Amino acid sequence: MLKIAITGPDGLIGSRIIELLKNAFHILSISHNDLDITDKNQVSDKINALDFDFLLHLAGYTSVDGAEKEKNLAYKINVEGTKHIFEAVENRNKKMIYISTDFVFDGKNPPFFEDSVPNPLGYYGLTKYEGEKIVKDKAMIVRISYPYGNPTSQKPDFVTRLKQLLEKGQELKMMQDASITPTLIDDIAKALKYLIANYKPEVYHIVGSQSLSPFEAGMLIAKKFNMNEDLIKPISFAKYETGKAPRPQFSEIKSKKNDFQEMRGFVVKT
Repeated sequence: MLKIAITGPDGLIGSRIIELLKNAFHILSISHNDLDITDKNQVSDKINALDFDFLLHLAGYTSVDGAEKEKNLAYKINVEGTKHIFEAVENRNKKMIYISTDFVFDGKNPPFFEDSVPNPLGYYGLTKYEGEKIVKDKAMIVRISYPYGNPTSQKPDFVTRLKQLLEKGQELKMMQDASITPTLIDDIAKALKYLIANYKPEVYHIVGSQSLSPFEAGMLIAKKFNMNEDLIKPISFAKYETGKAPRPQFSEIKSKKNDFQEMRGFVVKT
């Protein structure tokens, strides 16, 4: 059985992936409490002490708006941390999968494929792209988009978060002239299982099959949970973005390479 080390095992994606793949692989969790990835010596010691075949690097600074205010911290975690992890893994002659994001694109000429040229608008996307550059052609890069579908996660996905706000009767202003590509984490896990078995140091987009506006997504969530749809109000991208981090307007992400895992459209589960 292959041994997979995972950074960020307690996060939204990591905890669900472990739950789904724990019988397929021997999972070695590397939590934030066990390792500060911004400390090069600590990373080297930890990686050298582990017996593993692959390292799945999920840990990261993920707050899009927060990254604009905490640039130093975002850079330390997403760029320096990735460099430390990659160098330690490379020194062991092991394989690594780096999880990246659709935020490396500017959202201006969709759709975006694996060979589209990144041009991040915000600092979060910039740090993830810098991480990509560190591992390019030497590790696998898997870009994902708006992951959801982990109801037990301590950090709510966007579906759970919207449901919680609607339950409180809060009005939600959601963009009508923008697009996102929600991706079910279960499908990401299944795709990763295949990619581990068929490893190549290339870029893959593992994303949902349907792009829709945040407003449409919000309405679908409200209908699914029998919430008050009138609480969801359309807003323009320009108005929504005011005072927030720059982000791609049309985040329509597609794959030319994924012929191995069927990716579902936006499936809201109860």
